[in-house]
Amino acid sequence: MDKLNNQIVIDRLQEQFGEQVRIVAEPHGLLTVATEAMSILDVLAFVKDDVALRFNYLTDITAVHYPNEERDFCVVYHVHNLLQNLRLRIKVFISGPTPTIPSATPLWNGANWMERETYDFFGVVFEGHPDLRRILNMDELEVFPMRKEYPLEDPNRVDKKDFYFGR
Repeated sequence: MDKLNNQIVIDRLQEQFGEQVRIVAEPHGLLTVATEAMSILDVLAFVKDDVALRFNYLTDITAVHYPNEERDFCVVYHVHNLLQNLRLRIKVFISGPTPTIPSATPLWNGANWMERETYDFFGVVFEGHPDLRRILNMDELEVFPMRKEYPLEDPNRVDKKDFYFGR
């Protein structure tokens, strides 16, 4: 069996999914691919169960908010092949006031808390999740703190004016 590398992963994904999976980048050797929300469970199941790939360890699920983009949320999955020490990042771009994506809990039980955390901070709804509720923030919180919906600082603060700093 050959040592698994990014080109083998790309070839297997292109062979299985064709245009449904796009190669995004390869920063520092970490292959990053993108797919659509409707295909994510198929892609995750394939990379987990394929005999050649075996990315059977789900390292992390998180999200990124890009408020100026058309599809303003990106759900990011990191999976790891522990046998050959190779990692893969899978991105899914979604949008809407209530961004929604299928839950990965049928594939990995460990996705449960990762998805709850992503919901808690970004408001991404994972359809089919067995217990999607806040995990770290208080239940009464009506906002999602990691969304970039508010200015970072109060523009009315006088101690932040340039003339106080000689500018």
